Amino acid sequence: MIVLEGGPRLQGCFRCTVGRVSDSRRTDAVLLLVALVWGSSYLSAQTATSALPVLVVLFARYAVSALACLGLVAAERGKDRERGTGSRLWTREEVRAALPLGVTQAAVLVVETYGVAHTTAANAGLIISLTIVLTPLLDRAGHPGGLPPAFYAAAGVCVLAVGLLMSGNGFHAPRLGDLLMLGAALVRAGHVALVGRLTTGRPVRPLQLTTFQTVIGTVLFLPAAAPDLPALVRADAGTWTQLLYLALFCSVFAFLAQTWAVQRTSASRASLLLGTEPIWAAVIGIALGGEHLTPLTALGATLMVTGTYWGQSVERAHRARPIASGVPPPPPLPVPYLGAAAPRPPLRP
Repeated sequence: MIVLEGGPRLQGCFRCTVGRVSDSRRTDAVLLLVALVWGSSYLSAQTATSALPVLVVLFARYAVSALACLGLVAAERGKDRERGTGSRLWTREEVRAALPLGVTQAAVLVVETYGVAHTTAANAGLIISLTIVLTPLLDRAGHPGGLPPAFYAAAGVCVLAVGLLMSGNGFHAPRLGDLLMLGAALVRAGHVALVGRLTTGRPVRPLQLTTFQTVIGTVLFLPAAAPDLPALVRADAGTWTQLLYLALFCSVFAFLAQTWAVQRTSASRASLLLGTEPIWAAVIGIALGGEHLTPLTALGATLMVTGTYWGQSVERAHRARPIASGVPPPPPLPVPYLGAAAPRPPLRP
């Protein structure tokens, strides 16, 4: 039995310290769970697209997400009315941001989902993580000064990793799915950079922005999916389970869980834990999807994870450096959103 001496003040400090450690571990666990859910989304999307056309899967994912998000917005507005602090459903700033972001997010999901349907879940999760190093390159296009040489070295490691992942059992013409995932990484990087430019320093509420984007995506995919909607009605329970998992867990739950967690930790720690997503994608693809990594693809996976972590740490340190010289740093980039179909809430430094 441990006896604390020093009176109530020392005991109170001990309880506060234990409480902080417990809260920190809980927050870390939630962020790791979000990364795991996002990593699993690639195998779920692959399974769903093997039973239904890609555009039908996207419509169902967006529609279910939109209904869930609208329910959350309605519940939030009800609480605001009870407190006498009612606000507009969507502000003008939120509408201005959501319209272009809803279109670009839909474009990302189209390319990404077609890519997942034509490659392995492990490759999809690893190649899309190239977004992490592409986003700062696109974002810096409009800012004076360049990134340090170490960042370009990290980007080079990621490019080499993509080549190894595409090689499979040996060097050959890349598969269509891998090329589509490479294109999705580029489009997603542009989308994330656009999120930063349209939302930084503006009164935009993450839940309202997410909801508007899911509504836009639903409207965009409905005409394209309409001819095949009878197939959705006839889908079996297993397919519907995958669709509901993609919509409610990979999108809505992941958004809410991350929103809760990032308010209780630092941007660096959140990025580190959420950055494990490609690792989970590979692990789940191998363990549950029966996929296999050849020596070349295993080396590519290792280099991709190493390169993205390296590039992310270099870019973060580069942004923090102007603080020491008294020069205001550029606004932080949103963490690239990989697995789920919703924008990420901002991470506090």
